[in-house]
Amino acid sequence: MANGSHAYEVVVLGSSNLDLVATVERLPSPGETVLGTNYAEHAGGKGLNQAVACRRAGADTAFITCLGTDAAGETLHRLMTSEGIAAYVTDYEGPTGRALISVDEHGENSIVVVPGANAELSISVVDAHRDVIGRTGVLLCQLEVPIDAVEAALAIAKVGGARTILNPAPATQLNRSVLQLCDVIMPNQHEVALLGGATSLLDAGVSIVVITLGARGIKIVTQDGELQIPPFAVRALDTTGAGDAACGALATALAHGADITTAARRASAAGALAATKQGAVPSLPNQHDIDALVN
Repeated sequence: MANGSHAYEVVVLGSSNLDLVATVERLPSPGETVLGTNYAEHAGGKGLNQAVACRRAGADTAFITCLGTDAAGETLHRLMTSEGIAAYVTDYEGPTGRALISVDEHGENSIVVVPGANAELSISVVDAHRDVIGRTGVLLCQLEVPIDAVEAALAIAKVGGARTILNPAPATQLNRSVLQLCDVIMPNQHEVALLGGATSLLDAGVSIVVITLGARGIKIVTQDGELQIPPFAVRALDTTGAGDAACGALATALAHGADITTAARRASAAGALAATKQGAVPSLPNQHDIDALVN
C-alpha cells in the first residue's frame, strides 16, 4: 500500500510494460507472414523489473510509474501489489506500455516498444511524488520514460540526501546536468561505449561507474582507478532480466549501507542467478538466494 508519509529504502522511477512474446522458427522478412509456435504475456519494462528486483533483494521499495486504463494496467498493478511494492501509479487515459517481441529458435529477437502511458511520466508526475522521492535512501532510474522527468527526480533525491543511481538504458546522449546528479551510473558494456566511455562520465560529474559485463562480471570505475568483480559461474539459460536484477541488488545493498564493492558483488550474483531462469520478472532472485551465492 502506497503511503506518502513513509520513507522508503529505495524508490524506483520508471516504465511499466506488458510484453507480448511470439516464438517463431525464424523472424519474418519485411512484408512476410510466418506462423508462431508459442505465445506468452509477461510483465516487463525496465522500471517494473527493477522495482521487483529491489523488493525481492530485500528493500522496502516504492515504484513511481504510469499505467493505462486498460486490462494490462490492472494486471501490472496487481503484480506490484502482490510483490509487496508500494505503487505510486498515475493513470493515463490510453494504453499501458507494450513490447511486441518475436523470438526465433536461435534466441534472436525483433522488438517493437510502444511507450503508451510511459510517455506520460512527466515532471508534473514527479512533482506530485516529491515527498516520496525526497525522503528515500536510494533513487533508481532508467531511460524508458521522459528524460526531463528523470532529471527532475534525480535533483529532488539529491536535495534530500539520497544516493542516486541511473541505469542508462536505452542508451542516449546525456547532458552534463543529468550526469552531475548521478552518484552511480550503471551501464552495460555497449551502453558505456555509446556514452563516450567511463572516463568521460566521471569527468562529467558521475561519482562511480559500474559496468555490467555479462558473463565477465562487473567493473567498477572511479577517479581512483578500476576494480574487477569476478563473475559467478552459473548455467545461463536466458539473460533477459540479468541487468535489471543487478541494478536492483546494487540499489538494495547501497540502501542497506554496503560499500560499492560489496554492493557490486551482490549485483553480480543477482545477475548470474537471473540468467539461470526464463523470463524477466520470473527470473529475478530473492534475498536468500543472493545471500547463498555470495556467501
